[in-house]
Amino acid sequence: MIYPLFLMMLLTFIVGCIAVKVRFASVKNGQMRARDFKLMQGGDATPELVIKTTRNFNNLFEIPVLFYVVGCLFISLNIQTDLSIITAWLFVISRYVHSFIHISYNHVLHRLLAFWFGAICILVLWCDVLIQQM
Repeated sequence: MIYPLFLMMLLTFIVGCIAVKVRFASVKNGQMRARDFKLMQGGDATPELVIKTTRNFNNLFEIPVLFYVVGCLFISLNIQTDLSIITAWLFVISRYVHSFIHISYNHVLHRLLAFWFGAICILVLWCDVLIQQM
């Protein structure tokens, strides 16, 4: 379980670095001013890529938090099932796919499918940890 947790954390750092790079680039090329980031108020002038990377980074602190918690439960309770390992990896893959879609071509249906697949994985993981504790 530790490896999927690590790769999930790594994705958060990767997207965070991309978001920072995009923000610096938007200031450097004059699309935004540094003070626009004070309250994230660039208005309609905010470049799409700045919005997408910022929102994706924020998304990585929503549903994935449930993954971190359940992953820590599996580790602390010394539980490891084939289902949990496979589902954890599927969740991480779904989040990488979700981030790629969101930051690149951003097709809403594709992004939604990746999101819900990951959400179902979280539900399965939580059910598995509960079943193992019965």
